[in-house]
Amino acid sequence: MTRRLVAMIRKELAQLLRDVPLVLVLLWAFGGSIYVHGHGVSTEIFNYPVVILDLSRSPASREFVARLHAPYFKIVGFARNDRDVVEALDLARASLAVVIPPDFERLVRSGQGSVQVISDGTLSTSAAIAGAHLATITDAYNQYLLAERGQPAPRLSRVDARVRVAYNPNETSAWFSSVLELLNMTTEVSILLTAAALVREKERGTLDQLLVTPLRPAELFAAKIAPTIIVVVPLSLLALLAIIRGAFHTPIQGSLVLFYAVTVVYVFTIAGLGLTIAVLVKNVAQAMMLLVLILFPMLFLSGARNPAETMEPWMRYVSLVSPMRYYIDFGYQVLFKGNGIAYVWKDLVGILGIGGLMFWFAVVRFRHAFHR
Repeated sequence: MTRRLVAMIRKELAQLLRDVPLVLVLLWAFGGSIYVHGHGVSTEIFNYPVVILDLSRSPASREFVARLHAPYFKIVGFARNDRDVVEALDLARASLAVVIPPDFERLVRSGQGSVQVISDGTLSTSAAIAGAHLATITDAYNQYLLAERGQPAPRLSRVDARVRVAYNPNETSAWFSSVLELLNMTTEVSILLTAAALVREKERGTLDQLLVTPLRPAELFAAKIAPTIIVVVPLSLLALLAIIRGAFHTPIQGSLVLFYAVTVVYVFTIAGLGLTIAVLVKNVAQAMMLLVLILFPMLFLSGARNPAETMEPWMRYVSLVSPMRYYIDFGYQVLFKGNGIAYVWKDLVGILGIGGLMFWFAVVRFRHAFHR
């Protein structure tokens, strides 16, 4: 059994490495994709383009406008009328417009000053962050006005919220985006490689030849999964060390041995899902369509973008059947928080349980389809 399994694994590995398109996919997935997401997908704003319509043209309005500077904002122009403001927003020359009324200085002196802010909400996250920064600038301007008049700041009953950000104190989005993309690519590539390996056998007619060999279905599936583990895990480690920690300087708090030991189990689990897809379809095109239908719900229900606790109750229960939910939670806990097995054992149990179930289903479905 061992000899024929090893021979089959060598054959699958050689076939994979000779497949140039798949090799290019691997290089992009664990190289370019992670780097691009780390640099290109950001929740921070820098030099946010602002157009100003200053109808007051007073010292008070100039002082307020002077506070809209880098790194958060960049004034790209001064409008003459409302039409210029609309044109700047419609043509995407600016993403934020600040309209200062003609009597701004008088209103400021009476304590009732206000400005109008018009934001392009196409990118809602950036617009919300820009609005928060503008609110902070406005509050600082109010404090400046009180100090200029020699008036103390009003002492009101309020809650003093002092936020301390753990694990990513500078809120560097590249840390989060790059790690999330690594976990996503590990998932997608593991499914793709195993599904493609079995579907190619169907398309080329070589699956019938394998069926007359001494290989059992479980051995055949193990031989399809092993090359995926052999390729994906080292590439994932290389991406983590060279790009995530090397290029983005993301601190790795936990044990890499624990992370990659569980990653091997997770790749086995996801590869089992790839085999299940391959058993159900007849060609690569069908496999790709089914892959998309499965991956997107898995990603949305995984808690990658928002915690599972914020989902509807029924969605939280559905997400429990997604191995991606357990792996992402495990990855964040180990890589960012430095947690050990005592904290992540539930995620490991979930990955093992779903992986075993998927492998068993694929074997049973394969035997039923080919009467073995």
